[in-house]
Amino acid sequence: MSATSSTAPPDTCDVLVYGSGLVESIAAAALAWQGTNVLHLDDNPYYGGLWASLNLEELKTWTDKINNPTANDTPFSNAYLYISRNLDPRKYAIDISPHVLFTRSDLLNLLIQSRVSRYLEFKPLGSFHTFEQDSFEKVPGSKEDIFTSQNLTLLTKRSLMRFMKFVVIWDETPDVWLEYKGKPISSFLKDKFSLDQPQIVELVHSIALLPSLSSPTELALDRIKRYLTSMQVYGNFPAMYSMYGSGGEIAQGFCRSAAVAGAVYRLGTKLSRFDDESGVAVLENGEKIKVTEKLITSHGLVPGDQEITRMVAVVEKDCKEWFAEGESAAIVVFPSDTLDGNRYAVQALVLGSGSGQVPTGQAVWYLSTQESGEQGRKDLFLALEKMEESILRESTEDFEFDVSEEDIAYLPNGMPVVSSVRLGESLRNFTPKESLKYLLKLTYTQKVTVAPQQNPSSKTIYVPAPSIDIVYDGILSQAQAVYESVTGTVEDFFDVDFEDEDDDATATGNPPDTSIRDVADMDDENLGDHQDFDEEVAGEMTI
Repeated sequence: MSATSSTAPPDTCDVLVYGSGLVESIAAAALAWQGTNVLHLDDNPYYGGLWASLNLEELKTWTDKINNPTANDTPFSNAYLYISRNLDPRKYAIDISPHVLFTRSDLLNLLIQSRVSRYLEFKPLGSFHTFEQDSFEKVPGSKEDIFTSQNLTLLTKRSLMRFMKFVVIWDETPDVWLEYKGKPISSFLKDKFSLDQPQIVELVHSIALLPSLSSPTELALDRIKRYLTSMQVYGNFPAMYSMYGSGGEIAQGFCRSAAVAGAVYRLGTKLSRFDDESGVAVLENGEKIKVTEKLITSHGLVPGDQEITRMVAVVEKDCKEWFAEGESAAIVVFPSDTLDGNRYAVQALVLGSGSGQVPTGQAVWYLSTQESGEQGRKDLFLALEKMEESILRESTEDFEFDVSEEDIAYLPNGMPVVSSVRLGESLRNFTPKESLKYLLKLTYTQKVTVAPQQNPSSKTIYVPAPSIDIVYDGILSQAQAVYESVTGTVEDFFDVDFEDEDDDATATGNPPDTSIRDVADMDDENLGDHQDFDEEVAGEMTI
């Protein structure tokens, strides 16, 4: 969240970090715990940088900035924002780079090992849906789901079970898949396991969370394995999300850890220039800082060719119909060719008020596609329209339709099941009696960025902008690469002997067999008030 300060930074440091995004913040904390003199600046009045979660006033300022070509040095652009009147700005936390965390994740291991998980609260995400036949079908993500599914033939179930046994050891059996390396995963699944198109779509788009059925086989297999092996680590769900925001909140946790280790922080401070030869950094107010080792920054990146189109919508519906019991989140995927010929899947992360991002009775929808330009915006608005129709239909208590005996099948226990084809026809003909109220709408574009060309002996280390993926893949390796550029090794990366020996079991780097609430150490007494982060850690952070 935001903070202000008039405290002057020191006139010298070993490493100057400019930007408080996730990768920079992880690297800053790792360096600080190894005794490096770290000065961490951000030109924004809040933590998170390009990963931030913003209240409505901050969101307005951010939108104005990225729409100003002379002031915008971020990968974001082309923002269109609507906010309803009479909303309390501080009751919202809008993610500009939303991500989710799988329970089998090197980033989660680091959060536990570094004890940064103590500063965060995580909630489960177990509902994954695929849009088909004008409805959202829940993805069968376990053997039990497959066995009990009435939409799968016995032959399809056997093929799926055979694939699931293979994919958890896919990297140990290259003879099965090596000839498909670099080739579309859809071809591999069809040729090797005789899977039908609906199952291929669910595996690639909804479980692997990949944008295209042409994604490389080895990437898709690794993603599917991650989903399946993440189930039951902490409960009946494969993924989690952090309260009050995603990457920005995690980055803030690492900033807090770095401050405990001695790093100095200052927000709302702009770096005007940096002399790479002398190592002198000049701030906007004219102050000079001698940097003896490196400058780590996410500023000055060069836009690449690829981009992602994003949309955020806050609706006056709790959307509980899409959530699993006791949860407040879901992922909805619109596969390719389901939205008037869309080339890439549209992914939608739905968070209810239990996420801490919106008030009670509301939900926030984060939609994204790797389609660019006007076509990308068209795909997102079509997906938004389908989501609106679905939530109005599913939240209507008096939804009725006529069925014949031919439309009904019976389970072995005698329970009747309506034909999905008949149900789909009825859903298409449904006319809601109410309209959905949008409290906020935001669309914008995010470019993939690359580091500018530079001398190998340069003092400047460039940090990539947030990935266009919805998961945190590659974050740890990026932070370790930054750390190695400063220290020459990664062997002692977060190799810290914390004073509290009682937590040795938690700091092993492997998720223990316990509940997610215990793992994240999330009791309210330790957590404090999210809104008061800056006041809470004032004694630990030099601001």
